[in-house]
Amino acid sequence: MGLDAWVTVGAVVAMVAALARGWLSPAAAVVATTGCLFAFGVLDAPDALAGLADPAPVAIAGLYVIAGAVARSGLLEALARRLVGDGVGAKAVARVTVPAAAASSFLANTPVVAMAVPVLVRAGEERKVSPSRFLLPLSYATILGGSLTLVGTSTNLVAGGLAASAGLGEWGLLEPARLALPVVVVGLVLLSVLAPRVLPDRRDPAAPGGGEREFTVVMAVEPGGPLDGLTVEEAGLRRLDGVYLVEIHRPSGVVAPVAPDRRIDGGDRLVFVGDVSRVVDLQEMPGLVPDGDEHRALEGVHLVEAVVGPGSALTGRSLREIGFRSRHQAAVLAVHRAGQRVVGKLGDLRLEVGDTLVLVVGDDFDPTGPEARADFVVVTDLGPRRTPEIRRRDALAAVVALATVVVLPLSGATDVLRAVVLAVVVLVASRAVLPRQVWGLVDLDVVAMVAAAIGLGRAVQVSGLGSTLADGIVAATRGAPPMVTLVVLFAAVVVLTELVTNVAAVTLMFPIAVEVAAGSGLDPSLVVLGVAVVASMSFLTPVGYQTNTMVWGPGRYRLVDYLRLGVPLSLTAVALTAALVAASA
Repeated sequence: MGLDAWVTVGAVVAMVAALARGWLSPAAAVVATTGCLFAFGVLDAPDALAGLADPAPVAIAGLYVIAGAVARSGLLEALARRLVGDGVGAKAVARVTVPAAAASSFLANTPVVAMAVPVLVRAGEERKVSPSRFLLPLSYATILGGSLTLVGTSTNLVAGGLAASAGLGEWGLLEPARLALPVVVVGLVLLSVLAPRVLPDRRDPAAPGGGEREFTVVMAVEPGGPLDGLTVEEAGLRRLDGVYLVEIHRPSGVVAPVAPDRRIDGGDRLVFVGDVSRVVDLQEMPGLVPDGDEHRALEGVHLVEAVVGPGSALTGRSLREIGFRSRHQAAVLAVHRAGQRVVGKLGDLRLEVGDTLVLVVGDDFDPTGPEARADFVVVTDLGPRRTPEIRRRDALAAVVALATVVVLPLSGATDVLRAVVLAVVVLVASRAVLPRQVWGLVDLDVVAMVAAAIGLGRAVQVSGLGSTLADGIVAATRGAPPMVTLVVLFAAVVVLTELVTNVAAVTLMFPIAVEVAAGSGLDPSLVVLGVAVVASMSFLTPVGYQTNTMVWGPGRYRLVDYLRLGVPLSLTAVALTAALVAASA
């Protein structure tokens, strides 16, 4: 390999390390890597900036606007409520996964999951069924469904653009379904069969690793209040239902464990752990107030759960350091961390990916704002139950916009990009989305990452790294059937997807796939299509894909749960996609 190839290897390894350690968000890591390759001369300006001229980032931005309009109209929440059925068997799982996969084939996965999670959680509470039975299958179903169409996932849009640029032909709206449809059908069947058997009931304390989620909340004893000067037992804090006192923080030090005859004084900070509903009930106890003045400023408003996502600015920092209250117009009431009890002052706690926060929010809180999207995903509203309201005028505009994206490309009247732009114009003209709301609906991090990832893929190609790696794969599998070569290639794509992102994986592997196809006598257009399909299949970790992170906290999942369900799905996707491509050779 030449110097440029080694520089590219070093840059990609550094990017993987930064993502694995949580030092950078996916968007920042990909942009920084492409920038470094340009600075070191591996990329020239046209290649480094190729993503800015590519239609994929623009189409992705438009699809976010359309998905946001559908969500705001109330249609997605109404659909989510229809997913709920009785039981926990295969039919109950299929009732959730099949409609979710269908919806995500034309809509962004994130709003589909965001709307469905609180509905499934509450339905589980009403039916005494753990949400762990359904939430991970929901996430996986949306991932599967997104692979069906060109607009279902950014991965397909990017791969389609790369294929067109390489002279492999334009992809139609349903082009990915050639390979993805069998994978999706088999995947949904596997979900329905395996999920009831391998996902534990996290509501059952007897289940291994089960039990209710333990949230930690810090309450202050009101000076001169009804609890000031009483013992723990006299104050009624010894035998609370579903929550217990684990520490007392006072200027003289920390008291733990807390004896029943321990006296509590005004100004003491009491650390409780317990179920979220019981922890929240502590706010109503006379003589106790949430620790910190910011909670009082938000008095009388409602509560939401939020999960810290991959690449969040909160990761590794405390609430105090980041200025959480002023940043989000919200205050943290309680924290849950899977597999670990959180103790101490919440303001000093350094947050980790997957931490679930109970937030006290006011009218200024915007879950779709850039800061909120960069830090976490709001997954559950803990306020009073309400019947979803469908705003008919906005819903009609959203349906027309969605139909525009589907019907016009299928009829051959125009391409996907023009259809998406026209759909956004329909939404703005009908005032279903106001002009000032457009950018708020677009995930600019994803758009930037896609644009930069295209330049990153160019670096793999022009540096010669793609040819070198492709030659290695072909040489290692020489004499073996094409199926073996494809399995090796697609398995590498799946691993890379978990390490970086699906978009980065497909751009990095695209030039390698083209070279492998040429060296193995395979159809390069089908091999590239196979790469796009398996690059979407992020099933192995809770941080590999945003929807996997969204269900982590509410489903009370452990890493082993993702592996139990994700490994069979990943192996099936790789093997079936390879078989389909090889059969067409």
